[in-house]
Amino acid sequence: MTALLVTGTGTGVGKTVVTAAVAALAAAKGERVLVLKPAQTGEPDGGAGDLTEVVRLAGPVGTLELARYPDPLSPAAAARRSGRPALTLDAIGDAVAAARAEADLVLVEGAGGLLVHYDDRGLTMAEVAAELGLPVLLVTTAGLGTLNTTALTLEAMERRELVLHSLVIGAWPTGPELAERCNVGDLETLTGRPLAGVLPDGAGGLGQPEFLTAARDGLGHGLGGRFDPTAFRESVQA
Repeated sequence: MTALLVTGTGTGVGKTVVTAAVAALAAAKGERVLVLKPAQTGEPDGGAGDLTEVVRLAGPVGTLELARYPDPLSPAAAARRSGRPALTLDAIGDAVAAARAEADLVLVEGAGGLLVHYDDRGLTMAEVAAELGLPVLLVTTAGLGTLNTTALTLEAMERRELVLHSLVIGAWPTGPELAERCNVGDLETLTGRPLAGVLPDGAGGLGQPEFLTAARDGLGHGLGGRFDPTAFRESVQA
């Protein structure tokens, strides 16, 4: 069974859409997929969350949310304000182990970036990935600032000996400007490998059939799609 941690260089970079795209491609091949969200913040009890969006886009894949905190804060701060217990490494580890026993692919979608705190001790998804041996699918942005935030995340991963599975741009603009076009090659230089995918901006608003096509076109072979990083790089070269 394969399990990946999906994290981002920050909030709002497209983690949920990328998670849904990977899940959709695996499910289309007949794989049993389970998407695990350790902590959902910023949504009321009973309301829709990131997993609702994953199912809307990817279809009937398995989902599991371990904790929900209504305030739109880090999981640690939101847990503190709500008076609800914070997540523990053991709870997340047990959930991932159970998921791996019943699914062909387990996607663990973190909240915010790699070093966001989940409890007041400082539990992060980096610690979860290190403890559970999860390779990291890193979602980044296309425009100005991405080289710094991506480099910082990669440096944090290297210090913790985490394995980078793939780097994906979560939302590629329909009219990329000079910065976006130049950043493609520079992001590949940072990782020392080709991009693993580039999803179009607005993919999260598509219906399931169109989203599946976008996922196939936007994710590389290692994630189940047909994205060609060389052809993409050449098409956007400044």
